[in-house]
Amino acid sequence: MLAGGLHSALVTPDDARRRLIRQLQGAFSGERAAGLAYAGHWRASNDAGERSRIREIEAEEWQHREQVGAMLKALGAGPARWREWVFTAIGATLGPLCHLTPWFFPMWGAGRLERGNVGEYEVAAALAQQAGHSEFVEGLLEMAEVEWEHERYFRECLAGHPLLMLFPLWPPLPDKARIRARHRAAA
Repeated sequence: MLAGGLHSALVTPDDARRRLIRQLQGAFSGERAAGLAYAGHWRASNDAGERSRIREIEAEEWQHREQVGAMLKALGAGPARWREWVFTAIGATLGPLCHLTPWFFPMWGAGRLERGNVGEYEVAAALAQQAGHSEFVEGLLEMAEVEWEHERYFRECLAGHPLLMLFPLWPPLPDKARIRARHRAAA
């Protein structure tokens, strides 16, 4: 079984390609939302170190969007227009909200979303392999690892915060080295 519950015998290369395009379209739009949200998030922070790190995370999200866009183009596909509209609205809303909410909520929300991004890129890597686009696998696994680092940053920032009694942390991710180990085992 591959990441995301994909069975190699059950997914044809054409099916994998279609699913890969959908997965990449989701990631492309999601990275836009993240970039817009982080632009507001780092500006809302009062801590210089935190501002710097979240600004780096924003830049990494825009870089991921560029990489995913190139993959879509190589597949002869483009963004899903409706996803672009919806995710632009989400990011454009979340960014300014960071100025209005207590520190905890943007940090908690960002960490929770980053956790999900790790798995999404792992699934994309498995689909790329099955679709015959092994040239995408390394980049997708690297993006999963960067998202893993983002999640870890937000988790560490939140450690010990009293609001975790009401809003507990999500389950921790496995060790980062397992991203590649799981992919090798599934390939």
